[in-house]
Order: sequence, then C-alpha cells, then structure tokens
Amino acid sequence: MNIQTRATLLFSILTSLVVLLFSGFMYGIIDHYAFEDFYKRLETRVNIAADLHLQTNTSVTDRQKIRQLRQEYLEKLKDEKTYLVEMPAGNSLAKVNLGGLPPEFVEEVLDNQSARFRKDHTFYAGQLQQARGKTYLVAVSAYEPYWLQEVTKLSNVLVAGFLILVVIVYLIGRRFTWHTFKPVRDIIKNVQGITAENLNLRLPLSDNKDELTELAETFNDMLTRLETAFETQNNFVSNASHELRTPLTIIKGEAELTLASPGLSQEQRQSVEVILQEAQVLRDILTSLLGMAQSGFDGKKQNWELLRMDELLWLVKASADQLYPGNNIRLDYDQLPEDERLLQVQGNENLLKLALSNIMMNACKYSHNQEVAVRLQPERDTITVVVQDKGIGIPEEELPYVFVPFFRASNTTDFEGHGVGLPLALNIIRLHRGSIGISTREGAGTEMRILLPVAPASVFS
Repeated sequence: MNIQTRATLLFSILTSLVVLLFSGFMYGIIDHYAFEDFYKRLETRVNIAADLHLQTNTSVTDRQKIRQLRQEYLEKLKDEKTYLVEMPAGNSLAKVNLGGLPPEFVEEVLDNQSARFRKDHTFYAGQLQQARGKTYLVAVSAYEPYWLQEVTKLSNVLVAGFLILVVIVYLIGRRFTWHTFKPVRDIIKNVQGITAENLNLRLPLSDNKDELTELAETFNDMLTRLETAFETQNNFVSNASHELRTPLTIIKGEAELTLASPGLSQEQRQSVEVILQEAQVLRDILTSLLGMAQSGFDGKKQNWELLRMDELLWLVKASADQLYPGNNIRLDYDQLPEDERLLQVQGNENLLKLALSNIMMNACKYSHNQEVAVRLQPERDTITVVVQDKGIGIPEEELPYVFVPFFRASNTTDFEGHGVGLPLALNIIRLHRGSIGISTREGAGTEMRILLPVAPASVFS
C-alpha cells in the first residue's frame, strides 16, 4: 500500500470518526430531550391525580373543578391510564397488585421517590405520596408512537448519511492526496528517466521552499557527485587502457627480441622467459580489471541491439572450442519456445559473450573438463541460462564472497586464476538488468543461473 492510499484511508477514518462521534452525540441529545415534554405532561397528570385522590383538605367542589379543568384544558393522551397503588409497610412488592405497572418501574420509584420509564411505545411517570398515614404510588401511563417513530427515522437518516459521507470523504480525500502527492510522482518520474548515460539531467525545482524542493535539491547535489565520479572512472578507463598497456607491450617485445638473440646462456634464457610469462600474466590481469571497470560503467551505451540468446550461446561455444579444444560443453535447447521473441534480449553482444564465456569456462576449468550442461529456460518476462557442472563446487561458508574481486575459494589453489572472472560477469549481467544465482555443494558441482529480462515488446514495434 503506497503512502497516498494510506493518507487517504487515514484522512477518511479520522473524518468519519469525528462525524460518527458528532452524530452519536446529537442522537443522544435528541433522544433525551425529544420525550422531555411528554414526560412533563405525564408528571402534570400525576400531580393532578394525587390532588384528586389523596389530598384530604381538598373539598368535593374543588375536586370537581379540577376534573373539569383537566377535561377542558389537558389533551387526552392515547391509552392514558392512571394508577393509584397503596404500598405496604416496608414497600414489599410480594403481595401488592401493581395493576399492570412494570415491576422495574415500581422499584425505581421506590428507590428515588419518583421515576420516568419507557417500555416500547408506552411511557410511565410516577411518584410516592404520603396520605392518611399511608404511602401511595401515583402513576400515569400513555402511548406515544409519534416521537419514537421520529427518533427512529432520525437514527436511520444518521446511519445512511454517515455511510454516504464516508464515501464522499474518501473520494474527496483521494482527490486531495492525489494533488498533494503529485510533486512526489513528478520527482519519481524524473528520477526514473535518469541513468548513467544522462547524468547531466537535473530535477526541476519549484519556487516553493518546502520539503519536496529541498529533497529535489539534495538529489541534484547527489547527481552532481555521481556525474563527477562516473567521469573520473571513464577517464581512468580510457587513460589506463593506453598508459598501462603500452609499457607492457614494450616489455613483452623486448623480452621476445632478447629471446631471439643468439648467445644467451640457459640461465639467461630462463630468466627472460619468466619475465615474458609474468608480463603476460600482468597483461591478463590488467585486461580483466579494465574489463570489470568498463562493465560497471554504462555511460556510453553504444551498440546495444536485439540478441537471440540461443545464437549467442552458440558463439560462446564456438569461441571456447577454438581456445580450449578439449572442453566438454553441451548446449541443451529442448525448451525453446515457438515465439522467438521470448529468446531475445537487449544488450551489448561483446559484453554478454564475455560474461557467459567467463562463467562457462570457469565451469570447465573447475570440473576438469567434465561435461558442462548449458540450458535455456525462456519464460514470459525473463530468460534463464543455466550452467551446470560436476566439478569441485564451492565451500558453503565461502559462497557469499565469490563475487568479491580477487577472492578465490580455498579449494581452487591448484587452478590458475585471478578472482576477477565472476565479479566481471556479475557487473555485465547487472548492467543488463539481470541477476546471477548460485547453488553448489562442495565436491558435487555448481549450478549458475543467469536471469536476463526479455526485450520489451516496444522494441519489436
């Protein structure tokens, strides 16, 4: 989940919680006060009933007037009932006829002297009265469906409104975060277009002195340092190729000329041959180092083209046959697809040949020229080259270091090498946006898996 989506969800959740709390508060207030007037009307009737039935100092004439006023000015409530219950000593409800009053309502009146109660659509109000030395419970009940229906409608409206508001808030939040993160997406898009071959490009800076502008400035500073480093490396590779190889060529030429001269003693001839041999070793090391440096620098990505991996492996096999006639490399093309586009990669032919050659020749060298199986495994987006040998393998504890320049495994002391072949191959494969995997067991052989991306469809159009 990206940051934009998380921000949208967080904004929606927080806003929805605020709206939910506010709606709940409003519902509670309305639910509490919606029936306040109705309860007061019931309590008025309770007081009138107490005066009519319990007050001893009220004359018959006064009682008739009260009844008349009640009938004239008090609205008759639906299913209105008046209760007058004599409470026994101790207020025990065991032997009392409540006349249909809910027991929990009666208990609440006994506990608090007065109470309000609602059961479904029926509302109750009551109080305790003392008269003639006895305790009476005076209560009035009535049926009120109107306000309860309105409160129910209100709750339904609040729930529906909340759900609609959640959707609206999410859409607004998504639009808001889309605009908020647009500068970030622009930075990502511009950064993805910057590679080692166009390090001169820079991110555009806005006039706003905000965090994103500061981030773009920091990235531009890093690009400047990278560009300087790449230029330094490129200059070193170009200069070292000439400045270091020329003296070695002269040394080899002079040594060969000396060997051709008559009159050398056997010891002198052996010394010159050692010089010539070590010069060749030094030249090989220098060539490998320069190749590794060049493979890690793709600032001049020239001669990149569509290459068929099956044909490329044939070229590597042909070169190996010329240089090492005794090799036992076997190409396995049993899994070739019908669509030849699944065999094509985009890259530099010479560099890929060098990487594959290093890996395949290592397999031959460390397996004493036993059979080396090379298989192609094309898939939809990647093509895998599997190089499997039956050689000495690599000690498990040393496996993490095989791609470190100049590292050689402890069981390779009897073999020639400089420890730069695999690092060079890895640099080249990474340059082509691929990867190398190794599975090995000491004494049982090694399997190298080179994964390369299939050329994109846009290349063929």
